[in-house]
Amino acid sequence: MQKFPASIFSFIVLLFLLTLAPLATAQTPSTAASPAQQNAAPPEKINELIKLLDDPEIRSWLQSRPAAGANPDVSREAALEVENLEAQARSRFQALRAAVPRIPTEIATAAARVRQQASESGFAPALVLLLGIICVGAAIEWLFRRTAYRAKFQSAVLTRVYVEFGPLIVFTVISALIFLAIDWPPLVRVVVLYALLAVIGYRLFMGLCRLAIDTGGMSRFQYVRIRNFAAVFTFGFALWAMCRPLGVSPDVRADIVYIVSLVLFAIVLEAIWRRPVDGKGNPPTRTANILASLYLVLLWLLWCINFTGLFWIGIYAVILPRMLSGADRVTRAFALTRWNEENTNTPRMVLLVRGVRAIVILLALAWLGFTWHYNPNAIARDNPWLLTFVYGAFKSVIILLIADLAWQLAKAYIDGRLTPAENELSIPPEEAARRARLRTLLPIFRNALAAVLICVAAMTILAEMGVQIGPLIAGAGIFGVAIGFGSQTLVKDIVSGVFYLMDDAFRVGEWIESGSYNGVVESFSLRSIRLRHHRGSVFTVPFGELGAIRNGSRDWTVDKFRIRVPFKTDISKVGKLAKEIGKRLQEDPELGPHIIKTLKMKGVEQIGEFGIEISFGFTARPTGEQTAIRRRAYTMITQAFAENDISFAQPTFQVGGEEKEAAAAALYKRQADAAAQAAAAAEGGGGSTS
Repeated sequence: MQKFPASIFSFIVLLFLLTLAPLATAQTPSTAASPAQQNAAPPEKINELIKLLDDPEIRSWLQSRPAAGANPDVSREAALEVENLEAQARSRFQALRAAVPRIPTEIATAAARVRQQASESGFAPALVLLLGIICVGAAIEWLFRRTAYRAKFQSAVLTRVYVEFGPLIVFTVISALIFLAIDWPPLVRVVVLYALLAVIGYRLFMGLCRLAIDTGGMSRFQYVRIRNFAAVFTFGFALWAMCRPLGVSPDVRADIVYIVSLVLFAIVLEAIWRRPVDGKGNPPTRTANILASLYLVLLWLLWCINFTGLFWIGIYAVILPRMLSGADRVTRAFALTRWNEENTNTPRMVLLVRGVRAIVILLALAWLGFTWHYNPNAIARDNPWLLTFVYGAFKSVIILLIADLAWQLAKAYIDGRLTPAENELSIPPEEAARRARLRTLLPIFRNALAAVLICVAAMTILAEMGVQIGPLIAGAGIFGVAIGFGSQTLVKDIVSGVFYLMDDAFRVGEWIESGSYNGVVESFSLRSIRLRHHRGSVFTVPFGELGAIRNGSRDWTVDKFRIRVPFKTDISKVGKLAKEIGKRLQEDPELGPHIIKTLKMKGVEQIGEFGIEISFGFTARPTGEQTAIRRRAYTMITQAFAENDISFAQPTFQVGGEEKEAAAAALYKRQADAAAQAAAAAEGGGGSTS
């Protein structure tokens, strides 16, 4: 059974064939004998056969004879099969060639038959009736279109869809009502029916193409070629569908199908060789055009020899990615104009984009199964393994789509929760701690969810393909036990990480110190933690090696520092300056929100050898800004001391009188010795020269 052809490099075929009935040539009547005739046999011969089988000699000969098929003449059978295929192909080709001259005659005869039946029933010619229905539908559509252009939706894409397809729906409804209201003669009904279907299908697809142009999914060059392709396709579809009820012979109908397919082939071939430059400005190469042309020829030959499955798989390899890309553009344009949302990683956008993609893929699979004329009972009777495989393949795609949608939704939700809020500093500390803990645990949950979805999807697909997963699960359990005994360190790291997370010992973004490792927690996996040192180095530390942890980013942090001033400094004045500096720090718009208790002078810590040590301190939020606060405090203290004639203590050394004279004599003696050595060296050098 042959199918009507389709284009390779445009997605028109899939959309047309998803909405219209498939084109198929009539099968030749079978000449095989009926089951009753096949089972009939002379009773006398059956009795003789039974007697011969009871003979001991014949029975022993049958037992000693090699099993049938042990030594078949494979080469002879293969040769006969090739000869049969060649004979069938030759016979078919000769029949189609002989039917070519009869095409105009049979079409004219069918048209005359339609005119005669219309005149006998008191109807006008079918073409006039068709034009009348189209004119009435177009007039009412025009009235509706005048109001459609004034309609405005919140989304520009919705407005465009309404303007494009609203009038078409009105035209379709009016045409269908007129067609159903009239009691047509049989042949006239067939002609008008398929002609209306062709007109509606053509308009529907061209509306989709115009929508694709508006959203940037199609160029003008592609639109013109697809329009030509759609016109030829719908004309051929209507003509082919009318021929069968009008009494046109199967061979003539097949010739019409092949002629239309050659026209479509030429349209696609012209589009291949005349396509413009791509989006980057690169013209198509000759090699690419040749390969695309060969691919087109291969698909056409697959269709000609009725390899429907391979033909549609080849079509999907080219069309389906472009259809999915176009669907993504349309849905994103809708979201941008409807919700003003450009981020595609939100749950709403994921559900919209992935949902539309899933619908497109499911429709493609449904059409593929329909074109194969999938009959489960016949396949099960002939080959149960093939039934299981086909059922499993279709169900596996559905399982993968569901798993992908679930994963993308969960991932979008988790990523949204991991993104820090803009007002992170203004929220209460309890809420900030809860969010930080969520940001710590959600990556672990995301990884675990991915592993669970992959395992469940893989096991379900194997089960649908007929694989017994019970032994696999049992074997995986035994293998897991063996791995556990052989990798105790890995198990220790994982278990330690679980307890660290249960104890809430650290969170992402906190500064921790453990042994010789310290840094900010960037991320962690099931067995290790990733620390970023303040100098840029990254430590990846297994949980089992962390040990005791010092967390410097919880609740609050106290920062203390000391300065030295001379003994004669007024300590009370320093305290007043520190209080003023603390007030200014508290009012700072950048650092103030991070300060819990502002800068204060704690008092004199100790009296040193050359000055007094005064302690200062402040309490800040553990956001990492305490270093910036301390640096700003240093700067402000230095400026305040300079303005108030307060200096910092510096070490000094004093030398007594007698010690001073001894030091001067020693210095004089060293200088005299050095001068004598220089003079001696000069004299020795001069003597050697003379």
